[in-house]
Amino acid sequence: MSKHLVSADNPNGQRSEELLAEIRAEILVRMAAYGEDPRPEAKTVLENNLEIAQLLTDAIHLAEVNTQTLAEDL
Repeated sequence: MSKHLVSADNPNGQRSEELLAEIRAEILVRMAAYGEDPRPEAKTVLENNLEIAQLLTDAIHLAEVNTQTLAEDL
């Protein structure tokens, strides 16, 4: 049974792209806190989060294609 995603057992769940977009938004908010931090560790975290945000963007695009593909089959 799906805990977060929409499914037959969870009709009130979210689509994958919606959930991924929420996670990406939270990461972007956190990134703002690291922007002014001069520590090298903060720079590393910021760079990692930039890469994570891009990977999430790619995943969102793929999830949107999946949703469109499944909608076409109905």
